[in-house]
Amino acid sequence: MTDHLRILHLSDTHLYGDGRLHYGLVDTLAALDRVLVRAGEAGAIDLIAASGDLSDDGSAASYRLLRDRLEPWAAARGAAIAYAMGNHDLPDAFEDVLGLRETVQEVGGFRVVTVDTTVARAGYGRIGTERLERLRAVLTEPALNGTVVVLHHPPVPPTTRLFDTLRLVDPQPLLDVCSASDVRLILAGHYHHALVTEAGTRGIPVVVAPAVANTTDVLWPPPRERAERGASFALVQLPADGAVRAHVVRAPAADDGETVYDLDADAVARIAADSGWDGRP
Repeated sequence: MTDHLRILHLSDTHLYGDGRLHYGLVDTLAALDRVLVRAGEAGAIDLIAASGDLSDDGSAASYRLLRDRLEPWAAARGAAIAYAMGNHDLPDAFEDVLGLRETVQEVGGFRVVTVDTTVARAGYGRIGTERLERLRAVLTEPALNGTVVVLHHPPVPPTTRLFDTLRLVDPQPLLDVCSASDVRLILAGHYHHALVTEAGTRGIPVVVAPAVANTTDVLWPPPRERAERGASFALVQLPADGAVRAHVVRAPAADDGETVYDLDADAVARIAADSGWDGRP
């Protein structure tokens, strides 16, 4: 047992199996390597939470690259790993290499549960009745130190317009289940920027990790949407009894801050039409 769960929370690695560059610019594998070197300075880690969009091409080769980086790093520290599915991930290759999409594990008296929020061929997320009932059943009995839920689409509103139609649709049932149980922390990704907030009737802490692949510019004036070079991660401490603490840490490179994409309103609308939620039940 442990009196603190020390979490390396990383998200949105967007790896390619064939070495392609993300948006033709970003070497995401090199970015992940920088993150792990920087995170290695943090000391003890009990859990790596990898909250989705782990691959960009959905290939088995991309998941093997991730596994071959994370698992030795974790093993050297005696850390567990929780892999969650994101909208860019493909389930067959994900499960062939990384294991089941939805898992439950015990880490030092804390229960860690992954929830699949993905919708096939869509960028938005949703948790249907079957997934919700599975989570409810898992949470029926409390864990010694409480539960951490790891998922991709945050159950809190997006900051920028691009993610408005790519958000988690109807998060309230999920939050109701979590609020009625021993869930003490929700970890998510997807937005490509850090966000720490609360949700649900109990005010459950929600930590959205920044992305490894690039960083959303939350101050870029709408209706445009911009991302810049930059890889970051979150370090989260969850005590057995006490408040969550989260720090966001950069893994710097010389070209940080350069534009990866700058989308106008029409480009954002095209993404919404292609993979966003259209309001249908």
